Amino acid sequence: MKEGVVFTLFLIALTSACDTINQLFLKSAINSLTAPSGNILKIAKFIFKLILIPRVWISFLFSIISLCIWLFVLSRADLSFAFSADSMHYVFIAVASRFVLKERVSFRRWLGIVFIIIGITIISFT
Repeated sequence: MKEGVVFTLFLIALTSACDTINQLFLKSAINSLTAPSGNILKIAKFIFKLILIPRVWISFLFSIISLCIWLFVLSRADLSFAFSADSMHYVFIAVASRFVLKERVSFRRWLGIVFIIIGITIISFT
């Protein structure tokens, strides 16, 4: 594998890691509130409360970092390669959901993740 490909894969993994952290902060922020029901005023209050939670802003920060890294990746790699390799975020999200959020991840989902890893490996050699 070429040195440039390894560095590009590292950057894509870093983007996926930032996306994962982003999602974890959003999930923890949303879990701290009670979801509104139907009424537009209640939904507006809910959104306002959500915006005031610092974890939402930290999430936005990680999203911006991820975007900056992603733009750099796109300047170095073909979109078809980069976007396929970016499937790593599915792996990272499943692992983080299981071990950080203590969510149940089914056997079929783990099996799908194995196929994603195989796919990323295959595209890395092309």
